[in-house]
Amino acid sequence: MADVEMLADRLAAYMRSKGLKSTRQRDAIFEAFSSRSVHLSLDEILVLAQERFPGLGYATVYRTMKLLVDAGVAEERQFGDGQTRYEAAEADEEHHDHLICRTCDHIFEFEDDAIEERQAVIAKQRGLRIVAHRLVLWGECENPSSCEHRDNMRS
Repeated sequence: MADVEMLADRLAAYMRSKGLKSTRQRDAIFEAFSSRSVHLSLDEILVLAQERFPGLGYATVYRTMKLLVDAGVAEERQFGDGQTRYEAAEADEEHHDHLICRTCDHIFEFEDDAIEERQAVIAKQRGLRIVAHRLVLWGECENPSSCEHRDNMRS
């Protein structure tokens, strides 16, 4: 997970550059988003932020997450379930891929140098240099009844 302090500094600098003010609602949403190292949907961020700011509405969360994306604090992810999920933006040199279990919906992040090297070789064979990519793999629990992530399934 990206450093929360670095994300907060990046957000503050972006807001200053755009003449935007910090609000209690934005602070609650940022805190909810940055306090978890998982990929959160808008609904999940709303529930977490409402713990700190009970009257918070969905539209405010939506607008604030758009602000966080524009500020380079959050990144939107689409994993094929029709829902946008958000994760903390990484430093430019960092990268990870995703493995998603279709049984329990758990999203695993991983890094694999061999996969990265193989992608570079394949691109070079076609006269390209990779400048960015996203790799998402889907799987299923080998033993769903004893899956340790099953209790953490998204509702």
